[in-house]
Amino acid sequence: MPSRTEASGSAAETEAVAAELARHLRAGDIVLVSGDLGAGKTTFVRGACRALGVVEAVTSPSFTIARRYDGTVAISHLDLYRLADVSAEDPALLADELAPDRVAFVEWPEVGTPVGLDAERVAARVLLEHRGGDRRSVRIDS
Repeated sequence: MPSRTEASGSAAETEAVAAELARHLRAGDIVLVSGDLGAGKTTFVRGACRALGVVEAVTSPSFTIARRYDGTVAISHLDLYRLADVSAEDPALLADELAPDRVAFVEWPEVGTPVGLDAERVAARVLLEHRGGDRRSVRIDS
């Protein structure tokens, strides 16, 4: 899938962009999701999860670091925002979340590279940016 930038005017539109990406994902893929606070990272992940068959509520794992979901493939949703230095954490902390049997969405990847994050498995890098009001820019680099 080529790199592209989409305009979004609502949460539903952001979720639709994510759903399109999700159609190309398979177990073992990692998606890095960046953007300022409130840019729509969790909304994006929610849209991808819905497209991958998740029916339960998809919420930010900010305080738990990771959440797991069952869909057509196992899914891990990580939020590294609260980790000051991912490389200083116990390697086992995130290893299971980045296992090759699941799709992993990693919010705040700029905090650091978790042990077990294989760059060759990164299927896409997503950048969400505020454009005023409910408008967002969603750039996806595959």
